[in-house]
Amino acid sequence: MLTGKQRSFLKKMANNMKPIFNVGKEEIGENMIDALNSAIEKRELIKISVLNNSSYEPLEISKILCEKLKCEFVSIVGSKITLYRKSKDDPKIILP
Repeated sequence: MLTGKQRSFLKKMANNMKPIFNVGKEEIGENMIDALNSAIEKRELIKISVLNNSSYEPLEISKILCEKLKCEFVSIVGSKITLYRKSKDDPKIILP
């Protein structure tokens, strides 16, 4: 579980990041979960954009992804979701 200080630190890091995945009408399939899993393992901090044609709200999608990816929710700003998971092989981000 992230503390407030850690969450704030990660939000600051993610501020200039661009989303690397889009969730839209097709929703979240196994291929997307696999791609997200490898991306979050490599980068540790990822940003996802929820498109207007999605049938879910960003908060609902973040809950689904956190459960499936076993990651931590960082923030939602508009339609952008930020998630974090410490890498098992090569941790890059050192939390305060």
